[in-house]
Amino acid sequence: MFLVFTLLFQLLFPAVMHADTSPVITNIKLANTRDDLLTYFEIQNAFTDKITQTVQNGIPRAFSFYVSLYKTSDVWRDKKIADIRFTSTIKYNSLKQEYAVFRPWKNEKPSVTQSFEKAKAWMTEIDNLKVIPLKDLVKNEKYQIRIKAELSRVTLPFFLHYVFFFVSFWDIETDWYLINFTY
Repeated sequence: MFLVFTLLFQLLFPAVMHADTSPVITNIKLANTRDDLLTYFEIQNAFTDKITQTVQNGIPRAFSFYVSLYKTSDVWRDKKIADIRFTSTIKYNSLKQEYAVFRPWKNEKPSVTQSFEKAKAWMTEIDNLKVIPLKDLVKNEKYQIRIKAELSRVTLPFFLHYVFFFVSFWDIETDWYLINFTY
């Protein structure tokens, strides 16, 4: 009976059971080329045991990323000037024993590796993400970049959707991370 209660509690309240390993965005960096503003960042604690297990079983997992750039103002509301949304996907092929990682911001074809560690790095490390052309920024103006990731959505079998209609909190997502800068 205790085991059934424990399993039910873990299913209904996963955030309580794993609060110390919540995903976080780290190592946020801004840089520029001659033409574009770029950002770099990483997601730590992205691959929970549940996500790892489902990937190893051949079920694709998607990580969605949201990057917004605002021109900030002390007088008026902040104005959104760039909004980037993309989803990276990982899938394990057990016949070939390889992982395919689709990173739409990087290239159009999936990257393939036999190393799960390398595939996890490809899913969690965002580099050279073009945010906006520099010609669209004004010198000496203040800006704020906001970054968030939604790591995985738990999908229930169809017949359980009616029973557990309140599971929207099962999304694993980071907080919004803000970086203020002057161009």
